[in-house]
Amino acid sequence: MNLPRPAARNAVLSARRNRKMARSPHAYVRGNTARYYEWLSALPVGGVPDGPPIWICGDCHMGNLGPVAAVNGRVKVQIRDFDQTVIGNPVHDLIRLGLSLATAARGSSLPGIVSAHMLEHMMGGYERGLGFDADIVRLPKPDAVKSVVRGALSRSWTELARERIDGLGSAIPLGANFWPLARSERHAIDKLFASPELHTLVTQLKSRARGARVEVRDAAYWVKGCSSLGLLRYAVLLAIDGDQYCLVDVKEAVLATAPRDPGAVMPRDNAKRVAEGARRLSPALGERMLAQRLLGRGVFIRELLPQDLKLEVEHFDIEQARRTAHYLALVVGRAHARQMDGATRAAWQRELRKDRSKTLDSPDWLWRSVVHMLAAHEGGYLEHCRRHALA
Repeated sequence: MNLPRPAARNAVLSARRNRKMARSPHAYVRGNTARYYEWLSALPVGGVPDGPPIWICGDCHMGNLGPVAAVNGRVKVQIRDFDQTVIGNPVHDLIRLGLSLATAARGSSLPGIVSAHMLEHMMGGYERGLGFDADIVRLPKPDAVKSVVRGALSRSWTELARERIDGLGSAIPLGANFWPLARSERHAIDKLFASPELHTLVTQLKSRARGARVEVRDAAYWVKGCSSLGLLRYAVLLAIDGDQYCLVDVKEAVLATAPRDPGAVMPRDNAKRVAEGARRLSPALGERMLAQRLLGRGVFIRELLPQDLKLEVEHFDIEQARRTAHYLALVVGRAHARQMDGATRAAWQRELRKDRSKTLDSPDWLWRSVVHMLAAHEGGYLEHCRRHALA
């Protein structure tokens, strides 16, 4: 296989991104955050409520939720992606999740009324997450989530290594997913991982000694998802005390597309913004992240643990769709509620209870927004496929 040189990466990545987004409407909506906010801005002024300014995910689709491991070994279902995190309107997370759920329902050939009921159950779950202490709420997991969590709890480093780097060796195999580094990139990575901050990040897990020796065994450019286009993205294989390995993800942070609150005070460095948003929204993951500088750019760094998995739902039935919508919205509600005092939560709940129909217990603005987004998304997806075919 002829692997691209560093200077030729973008052309190959662009083609791969377009091909991936053409595979299905769901893949298109997941890979198109910028268009989501373009469509959102086209909604009538005042069409959605202004929630309390808090840290939001900014890209809260189903695939960005799932089980994550904390440094103490516990596994929780939380938000797991923070590229777009800002201090903004929590409504944007709700609409994004609603659009993702409705798209998945349509992909499962469920009737339109199911989408309406999913949004109803979604709002019920979100309000439940807001109405109680974020760390006390308990709810049985739907089957779609339970199976992912069960798989996460049983996973080992061996399975992670086989899945991510195709084996247990002391090198990252170059190929479709891993490309060679420039000499300057490898030098910068070696220097970065020699720092005390990175040593602390890697040795903070309860199973590792704080004084363990950490060294870089291998590193490669990581071709991952749609978000690597034009950005720094590296996989780094570390050896701990010579015979224990771990895999670290290094990703460049860029300016968020998600609208921020005009009065928000956030870190100017995008990597620090991402790390701070993670700590506020998903402590289990946030405490495992570190913001640094690499080759003059801000990057955020985290070790990949076997228990970190994204939620992938290939097919919904009606009951599963409702329960999954309720549960995932509960997770988002917990993440939002964690940042609010009691009075703020109560006021936000009162605002969310407005504008309800007599037959469906979800706000009219949510239904209108998701329908608008679905229509825009369908047209955008078909146009993307046409352009991809012409290319």
